[in-house]
Amino acid sequence: MSVSKVRPEQVDRLCAWFAELSGPRRGELLATFVDEGVRHETVLLVPTSDGPLMVYVMEEEDPARSIAAFRDSAHPVDADHRAVLSAAFMGVAEHEVLLDVPAEPPADLPTGPSAEPPGSRPPAGGPAVGAP
Repeated sequence: MSVSKVRPEQVDRLCAWFAELSGPRRGELLATFVDEGVRHETVLLVPTSDGPLMVYVMEEEDPARSIAAFRDSAHPVDADHRAVLSAAFMGVAEHEVLLDVPAEPPADLPTGPSAEPPGSRPPAGGPAVGAP
């Protein structure tokens, strides 16, 4: 996931570009997904009083592989994508990640009730301290 500031004068071009990717160039986009190991991609445009933000979310097999494949891509659609984003972006937007939990934890991470820190569950028969 990334959150970027967008130049206001580039919003229309950015929207047109993503419409192009969703429509006539969708096949090209999906071909890049194979190379990059991408399973799903979502892009949001968020208007704010400080200017527009773009939130880019990708579900991918291996982030390093995905970045390298995009960087080294010979697909014309990727060259166009880099050009559009380069013109639109004003830098990374300040943000705080509040939750980042994979559906499947890494194999070396313990799971289940024994892995929970003490006090993380309410006592049997009653709500947790401070619960409404």
